[in-house]
Amino acid sequence: MTITANSHLPNRFSQNLESINHKANSLLATLGAELVYVQDGTGRYLSFFWQKSELLGFNPEQIVADGNSQEIFAPVDKVSYMERLHQVMTNLVPEKFPFWFSCHQNLFELELVISPIMTPLGTAATTVLVMGRLLQVKANNQEVNVAITTPTQIDLVLRSQQHQRLVNKITRNIRRTLDLDAIWQQTVDSLGKALKLERCIICPYQPSSSKVRVIAEYHQPDRASMLGLEIDVTTEQAFAQALSTLEPIIMEVPGYDLCPQQNILVVATCYQDQANGLIAISLQDECYPLTNCEIELAKEVADQLGTAIAHATLYKELEAARQKAEEASRLKSEFLANVSHEIRTPLNGMIGFLKLILEGMADDAEEKNQFLSEAHQLSLHLLNIINDILDIAKIEAGKMELVCAPVKLQELFCDVDNFMRPQAEVKNLSFRMQLPHTSDEIVVEGNYQRLLQVMLNIVGNAIKFTHEGGITVTADVVLKKGKFPEKQFPGMVRVRIADTGIGVSLDQQDKLFQLFSQVDGSRTRQYGGTGLGLAISQKLVETMGGEVHFYSLGEGLGSTVTFTVPLYQQPVMLSSSDSASSID
Repeated sequence: MTITANSHLPNRFSQNLESINHKANSLLATLGAELVYVQDGTGRYLSFFWQKSELLGFNPEQIVADGNSQEIFAPVDKVSYMERLHQVMTNLVPEKFPFWFSCHQNLFELELVISPIMTPLGTAATTVLVMGRLLQVKANNQEVNVAITTPTQIDLVLRSQQHQRLVNKITRNIRRTLDLDAIWQQTVDSLGKALKLERCIICPYQPSSSKVRVIAEYHQPDRASMLGLEIDVTTEQAFAQALSTLEPIIMEVPGYDLCPQQNILVVATCYQDQANGLIAISLQDECYPLTNCEIELAKEVADQLGTAIAHATLYKELEAARQKAEEASRLKSEFLANVSHEIRTPLNGMIGFLKLILEGMADDAEEKNQFLSEAHQLSLHLLNIINDILDIAKIEAGKMELVCAPVKLQELFCDVDNFMRPQAEVKNLSFRMQLPHTSDEIVVEGNYQRLLQVMLNIVGNAIKFTHEGGITVTADVVLKKGKFPEKQFPGMVRVRIADTGIGVSLDQQDKLFQLFSQVDGSRTRQYGGTGLGLAISQKLVETMGGEVHFYSLGEGLGSTVTFTVPLYQQPVMLSSSDSASSID
């Protein structure tokens, strides 16, 4: 039975000794004693088994392998204990006596029976076999007397200490990282492995949602995974109660949906009295009853985890905000570079034409008027660019205010036609505008100048990015009642501008309505413009109670932009067989 490993022995031989020691410890466990171990004359443990070792957080094999094992499980009065040990070895007579031992800051009074292990020649023994039972425990400055206390209650005291060590371990682990996924998984793994749970799950919680999703899980191999499962907290009583009380809830319901066991512990993680997650643990029968101390420890784990989740979430949000700010700064720099180019181009043209006139380079009055006309057109283009920039400044400052009034759609379409048709004809593009056929005028609620600006922006883009084919502008009435703001409307008018132009790829379309963002900077240089048209149009339409949408099947497949505006009064519609009116 005396088996020791020498550090100078070859590796394979040391491994064999460890295997033999393991078998020896297993053999001691079959003797039926609560505590049984073998020691040599120096007090070194050669084999060790104790039913309480797991609760105290150490491995019996560690006692044998560790040269400082007596620091783990040691007699309080080592000198007196060794005298007793040597007396048994010399006299070869077993002795029975009580003795105090320390283990992990706990004190245990044990009734021991020390027996010598006889040698074949009958000389003095060199090893002893010690068997013992627990008399009383002093744990956490609390004395537990075995004479009046059941072993189960002693186990509960020791288990509470085990759980406290687990809480400390989890707290250390989650404080080392701000990665939410790592925090969740480390927590369930630590709980599941240390407590040998059937299942442990964690679900993030948002007060705005009645459902939670399993984001991290520990489970035994024979159990099906619940990872990704959505749980309606309103139908799960334990979850709902844990969220409402912010206290650990133990539910004893046969056939509980989430676990095969009848018992489940649910505790809400929280930060500043606001729940941000749920931990659910399936409890085995031997875990009962949970002590008040253990329930407090469960709440402590939840509080620590809730704080870690809050800090990690805040860090994640700050990181996202930082990246967004950096991206916005980059986009603004790119925008300013494009705008400066757009401003310089007409400004340089104006300066050039005016300089020619001032230096008398115009041959006659007709050429002079032509130079002035060109300078005037460039000045109007420059004014439009500056107006776009001012509009964006007002939108960002939240000072975009519009006065809305009835607007005749026919007049709006006629003005757009007068402005845009010549531009389309210069590029040999077809240009068609069509209104629904009604017996009376279609009147919308909006700001005329801003509606004209929106249509000129959208139609202007369609013409700019179309090289062949044409542009079609249509309108239809949607008789769906709307309310904005605090005013009833009989429906909406939807305006659709479709072109056969260059289109936009599907993965780039989300950038179209972002301020200071352009789908492709090279296109800005190729086609000109600030790239603000759609963003400004969207904000203006939304301010007037409508919506803007963009559709394109991809590059080279054309584009369609639609926007809606409230219908001021319901027109009398003619039958669908009648042709719609067109502006040709």
